[in-house]
Amino acid sequence: MALDNVTKEIMASADRQADEIKSQADAEAGAILAETDAAISDMRAKEDGRLRETIERLRRQELSSAELESKKIVLSKKKEILAQMFETVLANLESAPENVRLEQYRKMVKSAKTVIDKPNALMSPRDGFTAKDLGVKSVGKDPGIRAGLILQSEDGTIEVDMQYGTVLQTIWDREIKALSDILFG
Repeated sequence: MALDNVTKEIMASADRQADEIKSQADAEAGAILAETDAAISDMRAKEDGRLRETIERLRRQELSSAELESKKIVLSKKKEILAQMFETVLANLESAPENVRLEQYRKMVKSAKTVIDKPNALMSPRDGFTAKDLGVKSVGKDPGIRAGLILQSEDGTIEVDMQYGTVLQTIWDREIKALSDILFG
């Protein structure tokens, strides 16, 4: 019987030790799982944060790109409108009635006489004004001139370009900002 008791006691002791070891292993496994879950949760939070930052950066880049493209389209359309306006104004000047063009040409000659005493005038073949009409020494025709005058000194060393296109372009370049502000401001 004593052997039976000793065996039972050893078995009971072994069971207790096994239960204790299992309990410690379960506690250790639980701690490892909790630590792993916390590490995974931390990594997930960091990755979610990076993902949100990346998405926000990409959104800002797309928005900025879209705004830039929009500005390019608007600017292109404004340039197109201004070019059409320039051409319309030039066409209106060129198609002005003969008496209006003659008056404008006389003013051009008067203005040029501050630089050239007795100018020769070149004009479009469609203009039929005489030297007497304009108050110049002579009149020549130049098919390259659409409307307006080119006034030259007798020796050809001084030239004043008063073609409507040239004069309008000069005014246009000087006043484009103010014109744009008026039209699109």
